[in-house]
Amino acid sequence: MNDYSSAALVIAGHGSTRSPDAGAPTLAHAEAIRKMSLFAEVAGCFWKQAPAFRDVLRLVESREIFVVPNFISEGYFTRTVIPREMELDGPVTRRDGRVIRYCEPVGNHPHMTKLLMREAKEIAPDVPPQEISLLLVGHGTGLDDNSAEAVRRQVRAIAATGEYAEVLAAYLEEPPFIAEWDLLTTRPHVVVVPFFISAGPHSSRDIPALLGIPTENGSAAGRAEGFRHNPHELRGRLLSYGRAIGTAPGFANLLLDQVKACPAS
Repeated sequence: MNDYSSAALVIAGHGSTRSPDAGAPTLAHAEAIRKMSLFAEVAGCFWKQAPAFRDVLRLVESREIFVVPNFISEGYFTRTVIPREMELDGPVTRRDGRVIRYCEPVGNHPHMTKLLMREAKEIAPDVPPQEISLLLVGHGTGLDDNSAEAVRRQVRAIAATGEYAEVLAAYLEEPPFIAEWDLLTTRPHVVVVPFFISAGPHSSRDIPALLGIPTENGSAAGRAEGFRHNPHELRGRLLSYGRAIGTAPGFANLLLDQVKACPAS
């Protein structure tokens, strides 16, 4: 990597006012990168919890700052909210003697496909891929089609490898709905990977409930252990469910790669 020893890295996540688990991956990745001693400063910030997007640039002292959105898709938050709250002019903002470089969201990383495929393999290691219907689950929203397109893009990329019998997208808030997973798929074993950043309520509670996986009360981490006893016998099929991709090992390296790809001028 280039020399970032005098620069700051800011990782911008969504966060939550209701679930502390939502911001945990962003903070964990920040801590992991901090331990690498690559940057003078490493900070996490959020839309829905402290420190806020609008405050974080006052909390770092470096004259050069790299901001990486820890978001799956390039949409409303990465195009509108973060630039507005941080008062960014574009890819490069020069203000008060500082240079702020705004990088692409981590979900755009070209190696995201490999990370998703690795996760699918890890949660069903002994199942031949040609017996698997692989489902990537996204949030989906009528407000911004990029949310669903990020999932569709990964589906196309994985399908193009020919590794799996079926590769399909499903969503929480738009069709095709994840609750209908058994109608969408045809293979005897279904592998479901949540294309989410955090192990928050969506990936630890909402999706398992819609799949029919029984979960226990408690923290997201506790519930995750409860439903990850793969495979589950559901609706006459075998179903294996993975962790939110943003919590997978190696994810921090994708954030670092987005820094390397950041605009230089």
